[in-house]
Amino acid sequence: MHIRSISIRSSALPNRASVIHTSALFVAGLALAALTATQALANPDRWQREGWATDFTQTTVDLGEIMDGGPRRDGIPPIDDPTFIPVSEADHLNPLDPVMSFTHNGETRAYPLRVMTFHEIVNDVVGGEPVAVTYCPLCNAAIVFDRNVGGEILDFGTTGKLRKSDLVMYDRQTDSWWQQFSGESITGSYAGTELTMLPSQLLSFERFAEAHPDAVVLQDPTRFRRPYGMNPYRGYDTLAEPFLYNGPFPDGIAPLQRVVLVRHDSGTFAVSTAKLAEDGVFEEAGIEVSFEAGQASALDTQVIAQGRDVGNITVTMDGEPVVHDVTFAFVVHAFEPDLEIIQ
Repeated sequence: MHIRSISIRSSALPNRASVIHTSALFVAGLALAALTATQALANPDRWQREGWATDFTQTTVDLGEIMDGGPRRDGIPPIDDPTFIPVSEADHLNPLDPVMSFTHNGETRAYPLRVMTFHEIVNDVVGGEPVAVTYCPLCNAAIVFDRNVGGEILDFGTTGKLRKSDLVMYDRQTDSWWQQFSGESITGSYAGTELTMLPSQLLSFERFAEAHPDAVVLQDPTRFRRPYGMNPYRGYDTLAEPFLYNGPFPDGIAPLQRVVLVRHDSGTFAVSTAKLAEDGVFEEAGIEVSFEAGQASALDTQVIAQGRDVGNITVTMDGEPVVHDVTFAFVVHAFEPDLEIIQ
């Protein structure tokens, strides 16, 4: 296995004191990954000693691709009892603060990345539908899933593991592990099962409030002591290479260039936000992808709301929202290696 030597300035490392990956854990993680593919990482016996009841004999991936990200199970704590306030009362949010916008059955909610960065999963019910609102900072992957799987309502947490730099979730009902980027269960009794993705959008709070003045916004939780609004991954999305990743990079595009990955029955395609910023609109197979400036990066400056402008992406077909993700080029290549990124 080829392991890169990565040099990262200390200011770019997360600083989350026992919550998310600390500098020491990151360095230890790289050292561990550099030993061998098997030590890195695939050790079901050790995982079971950690308390996992997962059936690791059922798997759809090479377990050697799974690495420890630093935290223990639910060390990055999911939110199970979210509370919300009206848009008009969310005066702690900056106009450019990035939020996940989600509408279902006529109900609209915003989940600010200032909160999602420190929790990664919100188990919620929106419009009568149980959903998992998820965000993986290392992949900038903001995805909403239906939690109803064959009539069983699943509750999700964080394993503390990563695969291809992406969050590995687990469900509390069976301890099956799920890949956040794809929504597929990769090991456990649900192995091979895919969660249904639901359309959502990353927007600036200003744009969200204009479009949904009667909606509600996830509050900063009070039961956890977290520096909400701060970015523990300062400078991450301007690095030459990501960390906690040892896979191949795409050719001809910076690994951390933002890319819109569109997932639809009519086809899957990916287009860089650099192209969208230049052209304004891109169309493929009847799907329109548009770019408008005015949203702060959650992974740039120490204060999220002060991050550089990375724009707002809208993806529609016949005026209806389409499932998509604004992620990084290396992530698209890791999970969709045969997909050419349009630039």
